[in-house]
Amino acid sequence: MDSVGDTRVKSVNTYLSSAEFCSNQEKKKPGEICKDPKFIVGGADRTDICQGQLGDCWLLAAIASLTLHKEILTRVVPPDQSFDLGYAGIFHFQFWQHNRWLDVVIDDRLPCVRNSLVFLHSAENNEFWSALLEKAYAKLNGSYEALKGGSTLEAMEDFTGGVGETYETKKAPADLFIILKKALDRGSMLGCSIDITSSAESEAQTSTGLVKGHAYSITGLEEVNYRGGKVRLIRIRNPWGQVEWNGPWSDNSREWNNADKADKIRLLENATDDGEFWMEFEDFKVNYDKVELCNLTPDSLTDDTKKKWVMNILEGSWIRGSTAGGCRNYIDTFWTNPQFKLKLEEPGKDNQCNVIVALMQKNRRKLRKEGLDLETIGFAIYQCADHEDHADKDFFRFNGSKARSRTYVNTREVSERFTLPPGNYLLVPTTFQPHQEADFLVRIFSETKAGTLEMGTTVDANLPDPPMPTLPEKETDEEKGLRKLFEQIAGSDQAISAHELQDVLNGVLSRRKEIKFDGVSLNTCHSIINLMDVDCSGMIEFQEFKVFWEKLKKWMMLFLSFDTDRSGRMSTYEPVCSQGSRDATE
Repeated sequence: MDSVGDTRVKSVNTYLSSAEFCSNQEKKKPGEICKDPKFIVGGADRTDICQGQLGDCWLLAAIASLTLHKEILTRVVPPDQSFDLGYAGIFHFQFWQHNRWLDVVIDDRLPCVRNSLVFLHSAENNEFWSALLEKAYAKLNGSYEALKGGSTLEAMEDFTGGVGETYETKKAPADLFIILKKALDRGSMLGCSIDITSSAESEAQTSTGLVKGHAYSITGLEEVNYRGGKVRLIRIRNPWGQVEWNGPWSDNSREWNNADKADKIRLLENATDDGEFWMEFEDFKVNYDKVELCNLTPDSLTDDTKKKWVMNILEGSWIRGSTAGGCRNYIDTFWTNPQFKLKLEEPGKDNQCNVIVALMQKNRRKLRKEGLDLETIGFAIYQCADHEDHADKDFFRFNGSKARSRTYVNTREVSERFTLPPGNYLLVPTTFQPHQEADFLVRIFSETKAGTLEMGTTVDANLPDPPMPTLPEKETDEEKGLRKLFEQIAGSDQAISAHELQDVLNGVLSRRKEIKFDGVSLNTCHSIINLMDVDCSGMIEFQEFKVFWEKLKKWMMLFLSFDTDRSGRMSTYEPVCSQGSRDATE
């Protein structure tokens, strides 16, 4: 599988199967593969990246872009490592993960078949920085297997900590060439791909030499003089290290014969079948479908203004039966999703605030081995009052969103750029379907100061004092019956232990036919005693037992009143559903 974006389909006969690979491979140190191994030969370059048997072209496209930015490359691939002085058989690399930089240390044993590297390798047989980088990234994500299929933008963000944006070439703004040129000039990393409609198209090569469902990197944009006019060109690299565009402006096309000689020499210097090629920008928009762009800063690429951005980090989890409410199509549960208050102040020009929201699901690649994959995610933003309460279902039933992600998609991160008036907003990150569990990170970039707060974190309760004991001679018949029950259970010490409480609760609740009852655990009984044990004796005395019994009756009445389907069980959402429901979309 060698897919990009949210497309994950199996490639036929492209790579070794797991069984084939395991039966043939062995791990060797670089010194066992060649006589004079080097970490980097003549500088780390995009031509050092040739894809092997692993379907991770998305990662290789990001690495190719990384080599264009030496300062960033130096952080990810510390250059002060070698196979010479101080060599100890280990190397280290740095990756950005969930708003922090991690140092990943690996040994230098690499998978080989017949003394050749199986996965990522350099065109130079004795150069190993790229192969070791791939191994470190595989360790970060759990295994080599975990790297099959992905988005170039994912790896770009892990190399930079930047914020990603996506452009669809068929719906792109008219000045897309200028946007991409400015992005490269500002140090942004760019990738592109061609969509597929079925698994049969995965890795399918077109008659023009392009490969569908395959991740490419964008390495240059130029304007050249051609027949008295200007032609805009884009340079693209195939991480395979071969298979190139054979249309206009390819390496040996006749268009170069009519181009300015200086431009031809400058742009075609050392042109070989290395997987990198030029094509006219209009042909690029026709043939490619998506451009993924990772900005080191959130500065807009549509103007020349550079700004100092403020970033807020929020973290949370979607938990089944609790905070995994799904998108707004599921209005009865949508309100249970995590909610974050966003206060936008100090507007810029036109009394508007520029904001970028990036929602990222965490650790999904690592969880593949447990049968979990990327969830389909998105978010919505609502204008709200200046309060700190978790909004209820009625709020979302009667208020539409002011902004939202364009679509729900199963990528690691969804990001959008918005222009909003100053005020108070509610950000609701969600999975598309309810009950889907995942951890997430939200990054909010704003040009001016913005306040953030998780809703529902303020708890204020005015609890009444416990009731005074009732004198035995003034007890009601019900209280006398309860005392008799207590004395039978408690025995001579006149106190109930966790085991005794378990016996009485199992006996009483098992007779209630309207409640599905599987038994009260001993841990639950210990928790009840910890809650009700006012004098800290470790047991429940009669007055404490009487308070607990009154609470138990109220809890059972509440349960029965909200068990609307009379199933004997109540979900987290059933109290809300009992108020009525309606299907709503935005």
